[in-house]
Amino acid sequence: MKSLSLTGFVLLAVSALLFYLTTDFAVEQIKLSHIMGIMGGIGIGLIIGGMVGYMSKGSAIKAEQKKKEFKQLQKEKEELEKQAAEIAKRQAELDAQNKNPQF
Repeated sequence: MKSLSLTGFVLLAVSALLFYLTTDFAVEQIKLSHIMGIMGGIGIGLIIGGMVGYMSKGSAIKAEQKKKEFKQLQKEKEELEKQAAEIAKRQAELDAQNKNPQF
């Protein structure tokens, strides 16, 4: 975003320079072509801003989704470890009973 802001300021400075060179900042010299240029610049800025916003929002959503999936996988892993520990405990008890049968 910083580079995008820097690019915006550079383009704004270039446009101000071009405006100064063509009109000497005199209101009487502003023509329809200047208004069209201003509107075109605003339109291009909105298009670029929309695309950058869409891409950044998409990447943020994907990152959040990956975090949720990772947390879910951690929970599943903990549950599986608990189940494995219970099974190992039961197996150890069965082995102990089989080694020492009580008649």
